Amino acid sequence: MAIVAVSIAPLGTGSTSVSSYVAGAEKILRADGRVRFKLGPMFTTIQGDLGDCLDVIRKMHESLFDAGALRVSTTIKIDDRRDKPGDMDDKVRSVEEKLGTME
Repeated sequence: MAIVAVSIAPLGTGSTSVSSYVAGAEKILRADGRVRFKLGPMFTTIQGDLGDCLDVIRKMHESLFDAGALRVSTTIKIDDRRDKPGDMDDKVRSVEEKLGTME
């Protein structure tokens, strides 16, 4: 199972605000239904089959063009661990255990 961090942003829109574009891409993600996700302040984390993750990211990327962007920048970071099962919650839990913050 892959865990993917993705940030998609339009360039050259004439505005410093990009939240409407991000919301449009998030709507694509939420409607897809094949992957788990968590919206964050800088990246959205997606979890699922790598092919499904990349497919939905492509759709999210294209949605910014559909919304009028003429240039789109997408950053993707993939953690595809295959030696043992795990998910995005396990990754956070592991660090919190080491910090001693788990209750």
